[in-house]
Amino acid sequence: MVDLLQIIGTYMQDVFVRNLDVWVVVGVVAQAFFTARFAVQWIASERAGRSVIPTAFWLLSLAGGAMLLIYALHRKDPVFVAGQTFGFFIYLRNVYFVIRESRV
Repeated sequence: MVDLLQIIGTYMQDVFVRNLDVWVVVGVVAQAFFTARFAVQWIASERAGRSVIPTAFWLLSLAGGAMLLIYALHRKDPVFVAGQTFGFFIYLRNVYFVIRESRV
């Protein structure tokens, strides 16, 4: 058990300390935006007593998705790039719908 904890501790230090650079910070901030959108959606739904997707959800999705796409491009991860590119356009389209509806 002690060996397992030491292996996990060494791994965590490699991942979160030794590899820390500006790109990791960008990735963490992007993931924070992405995570915040779920909290925003949950709170809005609880207040309404029904499932609601507020504008802030789409704005956080767009910001987080754009930042994660930039991060994925920098890391040259084809799976991550493909996933974030597809999502980014969905978020962009939904923000467009929100803007269009607000003009009516």
